[in-house]
Amino acid sequence: MSVTQTFRGAMSLRRPLARIGAAVSAMFLAACQPIGDSASGPSTGQMIDPSQPVPVALLVPAGSGSADLEWLARSLTNSAKMAAADAQGATIDLRIYPAGSEPAQAVAQANKAVDEGAKIILGPLFADLTNAVGNAMAPRGVNVLSFSNNPDIAGGNVFVLGNTFDNVANRLVRYGVKNGKKRILMVAEDDAAGQVGARAIQRAIEKNGATLAGTANHSVSTSGIDAIVPNVVSAANSGNVDAVFMTANQGAVLPYLLDKLNAAGVNSATTQMMGLTRWDQPTARLQLPGVQGGWFAIPDNARKAQFDQRYRAAYGEAPHDLGSLGYDGVAAISALVRAGKRNALTTAGLTQSSGFAGINGAFRLRRDGTNDRALAVGTVRNGQVVILDPAPKSFNGFGF
Repeated sequence: MSVTQTFRGAMSLRRPLARIGAAVSAMFLAACQPIGDSASGPSTGQMIDPSQPVPVALLVPAGSGSADLEWLARSLTNSAKMAAADAQGATIDLRIYPAGSEPAQAVAQANKAVDEGAKIILGPLFADLTNAVGNAMAPRGVNVLSFSNNPDIAGGNVFVLGNTFDNVANRLVRYGVKNGKKRILMVAEDDAAGQVGARAIQRAIEKNGATLAGTANHSVSTSGIDAIVPNVVSAANSGNVDAVFMTANQGAVLPYLLDKLNAAGVNSATTQMMGLTRWDQPTARLQLPGVQGGWFAIPDNARKAQFDQRYRAAYGEAPHDLGSLGYDGVAAISALVRAGKRNALTTAGLTQSSGFAGINGAFRLRRDGTNDRALAVGTVRNGQVVILDPAPKSFNGFGF
């Protein structure tokens, strides 16, 4: 899910007599198996008897009236059921609850689920709902695995499953530093999502020994972008900038911004362009001149096609891009239960240091509620995606 959950309030760039449609940026993770030992230390969450059925509550965004959210709710539900059916050696008692789109309903459903025996909450989707559910579940000692990727709500008994901007920023900045791209100019939207992304880029720059060469914030509008383009062009041509890192979280921002910069002679052939979002989606972007040579992070999709095929065969439609989150959450729980871990649903169980091997690559949950994800660095050459640096298969020895 795009950070701060831009299913809500996605803004389009506006011009007189025209609109550039803004697409929702979707990041996701997929099916998993444990690949390491559990961590030690203080822990929250419920102990279980792994030889008995484990009640898991799935809170899905059903009942909002949005066709896209209803599709996502179906995908999460169906994917979770697939994972429960695949859980050989563990029995998952999966129970589905409609969380809707308001915190009060989500909290009511979470309380109902725990009253009915749930030992862990999987979901909800939106950051505000997750925050409310987490607060409600804390005194009841129940952990929450949210589908959000907003790190601001993580911590305590709340874990986020979605791929965070910190993961993407850290991967790209680390790769950039190794390849001589140490002086980074940051370009970000001035809305909530853009500023969350900006903070992630700044943290990655500090963590990896790079230098923030400047910042340019713009409103989510053509006039806002037009206003900062001259400054970005001037900085890129100054000789003091190795790379331009843009949040471009709103779907219409990336093509418009890159087109304007490319027209002014600034592109990856002159100054390395990189971004927090997928530059290969939608596929029409692959033909844009400004996209060529840009860096972005992508998951290891080696097993994704198989998952999609299974889903279509079982349910007669394609899964939502975020639907596999439901599979992963249940599969991770199942794997820990199958290993006979009484603490499978506690912080210690969920945050095993080696993490899980997922359909979209290795990932692990951290004690602060965030996650690490193994990502590849990709680019576009002649309209085709090229992997510059593949995703590592595990976290062993991989600079996290």
